[in-house]
Amino acid sequence: MSSCVAGQTRGPNLTRHLSCCVGYYAGRLSTFSTEGTSEYEVRRLWSTRTLPELERVTVTVDGPQVTILGPQVTFQAPQATVTVTTEVFVPKTDIPEDAPIVLNGPPTEALQDNLRDDMNLLYLAILTQRVPIMPFLTPTHVTTAARQTVPPIDFGVIFDIPRLSKELGMPVLEWWQVKDRSSKTIDPLGCWSIWKAVSTRNKDAHPSTAPNTLHVDTSWTTPPTWIKLLKDLPEEPHARFTFLMALTFLDLRGKSLRPSTPSPRLKLTLPPDDRLVCFDNMYWIANVEPHELTHDYSTTWRFVGKNLHWNPRIEGLARDYIRQTFSLPDSEPIPPYIPIHVRHNDFASWCKFPRVDECFAPLSAFARRVEEVKNELRTTKGISVERVIVTSDEKNSTFWDEVASFDWYRVDHRKTVDTYGGWYPILIDAAIQSVGMGLVGTDLSTLSMIAAHRVKAFDTFTLG
Repeated sequence: MSSCVAGQTRGPNLTRHLSCCVGYYAGRLSTFSTEGTSEYEVRRLWSTRTLPELERVTVTVDGPQVTILGPQVTFQAPQATVTVTTEVFVPKTDIPEDAPIVLNGPPTEALQDNLRDDMNLLYLAILTQRVPIMPFLTPTHVTTAARQTVPPIDFGVIFDIPRLSKELGMPVLEWWQVKDRSSKTIDPLGCWSIWKAVSTRNKDAHPSTAPNTLHVDTSWTTPPTWIKLLKDLPEEPHARFTFLMALTFLDLRGKSLRPSTPSPRLKLTLPPDDRLVCFDNMYWIANVEPHELTHDYSTTWRFVGKNLHWNPRIEGLARDYIRQTFSLPDSEPIPPYIPIHVRHNDFASWCKFPRVDECFAPLSAFARRVEEVKNELRTTKGISVERVIVTSDEKNSTFWDEVASFDWYRVDHRKTVDTYGGWYPILIDAAIQSVGMGLVGTDLSTLSMIAAHRVKAFDTFTLG
């Protein structure tokens, strides 16, 4: 999935100073003025949900002074003031209370799969003081697991965006709010290709279905190799957050321009847009070391991930499935449990042994770790947890027979895809994993990493 971050916009639907990626967007952080009556009036109208369409509103936008601290980086953002006069056409039901105005109207005809990409985009938006516009998630792994064609899913279907926006202190938008889903208008856009810069083996921009789906015609520019996290390892794919942040500002952007590749549809050769700044991939980004999301100091987790909460519908479904798994009535509270996440299917492609099962940890190893978690909970919290839920993409019946031999529980997803859609087995499992009293997961699995962070960060059992 390609990604963007931008400044001033090119289209009737966005206020000035937005930033973007093809698949991910981010723009200048817009907040209310602290003076005058316009702020009060707008907030009053929002709180009563009576904001009239076509009403002309004048908002003074103060870019607040922010200090962002992360490992090896201190960034002092300059203060800026922008005055925007705009017409507001936002549907009343789509306006979160106390949210600042960042759109001029509903999705327009023209605009100017992976959770780690989304978290990294949000963190980069914080660093650059831009408004993130979240993409849909593409079903790269989900289609294989569901064994049928699965459409993309909106970020807001999975996560509670109003709550995220409030906790981050900035607006968070989605693609459908910016460009109409049914629009066939082709939008040319110049973007940076991180993928080509981090490795000489990468001859093209990172592949993604997003540009075609969104009808964005992208011309790619390869940035200098100094964006790499580890310059001594020519094929290591990680770039550094602060280097990408620097590319969004004019001083380094101008020094970093190279010849661009023609866009595939309109054959336009465009420099990276300084208003809608785009990147082709946000997965392999870090501050200190590769895969730092596994560590407690991860800036992406500390500034973004801990503020991501499930959409209430996903959380409700997780509760229902846990009750069904434990055969609990609605009146009985959900007891504490330890989730296990066993990821197999797509990891099998990494296996170099003749037999795939030789590459996976045996369930006996998971059982040993479960006992360690139980002992720690008993010692540190005085809690005895006996129930264990196994979540996995494994289809082999022999595997599940062995799970049953440990007296562990299995979530029944036989009807989930037909009832809710192909995304929901993994979403429900992820919600179940993230609120256990402990976790035993799979190394290098993003879902396991994030679930482990949530279990440690919130330290309480909250899905009752």
